[in-house]
Amino acid sequence: MRERVGRRVIAASAITALLATALVTAPVLGPGGHLATAWAADECQPGNPQFTLETPPALDVLQARDAWQRTDGTGILVAIVDSGIDVTNPHLTDAVVGGINLVGDGTHPNGYTDYHGHGTTIAGQIAAREIPGSGVVGLAPGAQLLAVRVFRGDDDESVRNGYSVTPERIAAGIRYAADNGAQIINVSLSDSNPSEALETAVAYATARGSLVVASAGNRATATVTTDSPRYPGAYPGALAVAATDASGVVTSDSIHGNHVDLAAPGANVLSTATGAGDCFYSTDAPSTSWATGYVSGAAALVAAAHPHETPQQWAYRLTATGIRGNPDTRTATAGWGIIQPYDAMRLLPGDSVRGPDNPTTGIRGDTVTPDVVTITPRNDDMPFVIVHEVLVVLVVMAAGLLGTLGVIAVLRARKRAAEATVERAEQPEPDTIDDDLQFAAGTAASTAGAARTGLLDRAARAPHSGLGD
Repeated sequence: MRERVGRRVIAASAITALLATALVTAPVLGPGGHLATAWAADECQPGNPQFTLETPPALDVLQARDAWQRTDGTGILVAIVDSGIDVTNPHLTDAVVGGINLVGDGTHPNGYTDYHGHGTTIAGQIAAREIPGSGVVGLAPGAQLLAVRVFRGDDDESVRNGYSVTPERIAAGIRYAADNGAQIINVSLSDSNPSEALETAVAYATARGSLVVASAGNRATATVTTDSPRYPGAYPGALAVAATDASGVVTSDSIHGNHVDLAAPGANVLSTATGAGDCFYSTDAPSTSWATGYVSGAAALVAAAHPHETPQQWAYRLTATGIRGNPDTRTATAGWGIIQPYDAMRLLPGDSVRGPDNPTTGIRGDTVTPDVVTITPRNDDMPFVIVHEVLVVLVVMAAGLLGTLGVIAVLRARKRAAEATVERAEQPEPDTIDDDLQFAAGTAASTAGAARTGLLDRAARAPHSGLGD
């Protein structure tokens, strides 16, 4: 399965670069279904490769650099059940190690073409390799990718020829990924209609040691726009992901409901583009497709750090450590909160962890209560007595110090007066009044003066950074 990308792959993907169109809408997942979407800017058109030194903004939110101190996802295989992966993008050439084309449209049998571009973007979010001249890198840049191509596009021709996405084809892709060793299976697709094929496929993958991560649904592209479960994310064993905007808030752009498990950044996503180089996506509204990709990348890091744990334990680490307002509460908008991969890797899943049910200990999350801190007021006046005694001691010490300084001042004045008397005795008798006035003036001048002290304010310059479009 670790097939090298050869000349045939490059040639097939070159055709993709010429024929692919910009990301505009999502392919429909049957009646009531949809693909979580985003769109590319004009400069990201196929055949116009551009690269940027910018790094993906989400990496700072997702503790990427802290997590990489422990693992970069090496040893983990992530399946992208989507529109294929364009392996000619230099970020992805060495990341993709195999795959399958389940569409049957006569393109590369390993799914190394992507006419739509959706799968290529997600692949970059998860495992884009660093390359010269670009700051783009995936959240798990050491992970390997499996291209599982389940649709060609959502255009009329693809629909007419049977190349659009279907629940059955997605289910087949999930099973293929599980059979071929993928620990993490990314499905940035959702459907409002339940599907027995999808449900059994998720159960099958879970039993074989795979964690399915799926979209919670986008309102803008859904046929059914009311808050309701979306599949396969709502099935047991899968994680359903909502998207946050640039400020970290899950907006109404995501479908809400009890099926939502986690949230992740889904706006201003910088990743790889089909037939091009780097590109920003979802600059005006967050997309759950991209949020799902980042949760899959986080899951890859957790799985690499804890390879002997089960998919349920990986999911628990992610949900238990999610950022949320109340650690005991799951919401219909963000689930258990925004993922924090580094915290998930470091978690010690003991009995005191609050939040979701713990598969390691068997403790239900709703039975864990926080420690109670009791503050008992004291009815005596002991604290005030102590304060009074301390003040008395300070006053006595201050008085003693002032007395000492006064004695020193008097001794110094007497010494100077004695020295002046000796000098007068050695000189002729002056005019008494005038010389006494001069002596007094000189003495006053010699003893005047006061030390001056000041504070030097140091102005710290705040670092300035900016992102270029």
